[in-house]
Amino acid sequence: MSTHGDIVDAAHSHDPATGLSETLAEVLQRHGERAVLLCSFQKEESVLIDELLRLGEGAGSGVRIVTIDTGVLFEETMSTWKEFEQRFGVKIEVQDATAEQGRWTGPDNCCSVAKVAALERSLAGADAWITGIRREQGPTRAATELVERDETRGIWKYNPLADWTDKDLWRRIHERGLPYNPLHDQGYESIGCAPCTQPGSGREGRWAGTDKTECGLHVEPAI
Repeated sequence: MSTHGDIVDAAHSHDPATGLSETLAEVLQRHGERAVLLCSFQKEESVLIDELLRLGEGAGSGVRIVTIDTGVLFEETMSTWKEFEQRFGVKIEVQDATAEQGRWTGPDNCCSVAKVAALERSLAGADAWITGIRREQGPTRAATELVERDETRGIWKYNPLADWTDKDLWRRIHERGLPYNPLHDQGYESIGCAPCTQPGSGREGRWAGTDKTECGLHVEPAI
């Protein structure tokens, strides 16, 4: 079994906090500046960026932090973006995913086309992708492993928070006084674009009123 597989097994033998640290340490050791952390300014990224910078002694060892801007993010998300940069001392790269004509035209367009295209640009030249996916978030994510191989893109996908619960996240955020998106205090457990997101548990508030469960970023692209 590869070393990456060994990390998965080892991390599962520890508590979630240890799994987070060991998985991110593996990213830094193996990939460094060839790794990308995709940031949507939710509570998961509050924990991920804090731990990444601690392990990388403040600089993150060159890991790129990238956000996909659809042009219709909540004002609270935009404020959290600024707070992240100020508090963590990082510059977050931006990939544009505004709909055609520069306006929002519905979740099928923004998520399935522009957003996925922005993801591919974000991962260009990378060989590792760090996500905030957790098993607790819903059935489409229940089988998430700490380390997975994205065979289509030919990169490693790291999910350091796979084992974490909401309680684990909030405990860490409050213990360390980390910045977080204030929409979480208004009942939004998962936060996407303003026109498509409502308060709700898990990912129930995303694309409310539709059958959509994923934006397309974490779905294997067609070959």
